[in-house]
Amino acid sequence: MSTPTITEKLLTAKKAKGITFADLEKLLQRDEVWIAAVFYRQASASHEEARKIVSILGLEAELAESLIECPLKGSLEQTIPTDPLIYRFYEIMQVYGMPIKAIIHEKFGDGIMSAIDFTLDIEKEEDPKGDRVKIIMSGKFLPYKKW
Repeated sequence: MSTPTITEKLLTAKKAKGITFADLEKLLQRDEVWIAAVFYRQASASHEEARKIVSILGLEAELAESLIECPLKGSLEQTIPTDPLIYRFYEIMQVYGMPIKAIIHEKFGDGIMSAIDFTLDIEKEEDPKGDRVKIIMSGKFLPYKKW
């Protein structure tokens, strides 16, 4: 089964059940963005997680095997930046772009996050395993107009 077919089946079943990624977060005890990444085949689930996902969605058990496979990551066009730090943001969008988009649409509707009415904060979090970069983006939601 191809990745688009898997994603389509998962999203169709999720919609039919009337549940959100946040609902799945509560049921699976995993972050909603990670769950969306599994749906878009940008992350792989464990056997138990895959079985729970297909069970919750009422899908055939055989579909769980496809969610366990290591995915071919990256769903955006290939225009690769060369700066290593900027490349990491490209990589993040390749892996989590579609899941982020799906969750924004679930929470706000059809629209975009403004890059004009927008703030971005970078914080340093000290961690005994190695300091971490914390990036906080906040953009005004702009719904698409109907006319």
